[in-house]
Amino acid sequence: MERILWYFADPMCSWCWGFAPVIEQLVPQYRERIPISLVVGGLQPGTTEALSTASRDEIFHHWHDVHKLTVQPFKFDNALPEGFVYNTEPACRAAVTIPQLDPQATFPYFIRLQQAFYQQGEDITQQETLASIAEEFEIDKKTFVEQWLSAEINEKTQRNFEMTRQYGVRGFPTLIMQDKHEAKVLTHGYSNLETIQPLLDSWLLESEQRSQQAEG
Repeated sequence: MERILWYFADPMCSWCWGFAPVIEQLVPQYRERIPISLVVGGLQPGTTEALSTASRDEIFHHWHDVHKLTVQPFKFDNALPEGFVYNTEPACRAAVTIPQLDPQATFPYFIRLQQAFYQQGEDITQQETLASIAEEFEIDKKTFVEQWLSAEINEKTQRNFEMTRQYGVRGFPTLIMQDKHEAKVLTHGYSNLETIQPLLDSWLLESEQRSQQAEG
């Protein structure tokens, strides 16, 4: 395997929203040196029960922690209304759909989903919301929905969830650097760009040296 940086995340993970400005800078800065691939982890896929008051309070506690550390904006008023089902599978499936239609929109769409949910209070568990956001990227809504509902995209999404388990990822965001010699965790949980960059630079240098030695 050539060098790759895996970004394990979920659109409805608040710490991933906190990490959004970091990944937004990381992708353009490193895209020429290493492919960066989004893997949706499935924070709570397939949940069917509405949030309890205790669960809602716990989630808001995390949101406040993320806001305090990262200054990312949150809309707390009327967020997670009574009866809300915190099923992250539809949004994950949407994030898997977009690269099939416009690979360049992969990360912008993912971050836009996060913004819609956390900053604007939109329900990204719903088909109409997900399709409307896709339309912002000049993707036809009907085409998006057909793909989003397809067996192929469902299978790809489940493979993302399975890959997350195989790599031992238990929390988001997680960045894993991989080449044909090793897979190494760059960050597990939130970290800032200033911390990540030197670690990634060092690993890339080591990886290039290993490749040269193997070829030599």
